[in-house]
Amino acid sequence: MVRRPDRSDVRDAVRDHYSELARHADAGNSCCSSQEAAVFGVERYDQIDRDVLPDTASLASLGCGNPTAVADLHPGEVVLDLGSGGGIDVLLSAKRVGSTGKAYGLDMTDDMLDLARRNAEAAGVTNVEWLKGFIEAIPLPAESVDIVISNCVINLAPDKAQVLREAARVLRPGGRFAVSDVIADPDLPEVIREDLDQWTGCIAGALTRDEYQRLLHEAGLTDIEIQETQRVHEHASSAIIRARKPPT
Repeated sequence: MVRRPDRSDVRDAVRDHYSELARHADAGNSCCSSQEAAVFGVERYDQIDRDVLPDTASLASLGCGNPTAVADLHPGEVVLDLGSGGGIDVLLSAKRVGSTGKAYGLDMTDDMLDLARRNAEAAGVTNVEWLKGFIEAIPLPAESVDIVISNCVINLAPDKAQVLREAARVLRPGGRFAVSDVIADPDLPEVIREDLDQWTGCIAGALTRDEYQRLLHEAGLTDIEIQETQRVHEHASSAIIRARKPPT
């Protein structure tokens, strides 16, 4: 009988896959094929945003949306990007929050962090900080950020309930959660759930809408909104997911 991958299998596969893609982007090659780019990657961003960033930041973009476009960022805010990859969302966030704000990027992959640091230097963005670690154990104090963003990464995490609990922990009272992610149909076949390639491809590990809503609620977040945006697979869609930490 084929089994679902365990947590260590998933984490190792994701790290290896995205390390390879970071090296690919650093060499000047897009991480996505033309077919994949129709649903994943830099095509989700306006050209005006792409033009202010190094090409390698765009080439390393692997997301299913543009969280900075829906996060309603304001000058002076502190932003945390879960699974920051080559840094595109961190750099765009840093520009939006300005010199009085700050953007953190958290990633577990050395190659992506190295690429992100070079991209920040090339873009002349200084109000950023890159953190190495797992999104299930965010290396920041409680109630230290105003908004948590992420772009097609939470589906890759082995323990999504813990990711959402950690996001709620680091948010200040009244803080916002605004991510792009993949939402699985309830009938996603088990054979896909068992496929590591489908995990690294952002499909096999995706939560259903009901699961996402339940886990956000259990993490203590409120005002939950889940808006599906486009189909990315026969059994899954991209979505914008928003929630808020209660003010008190």
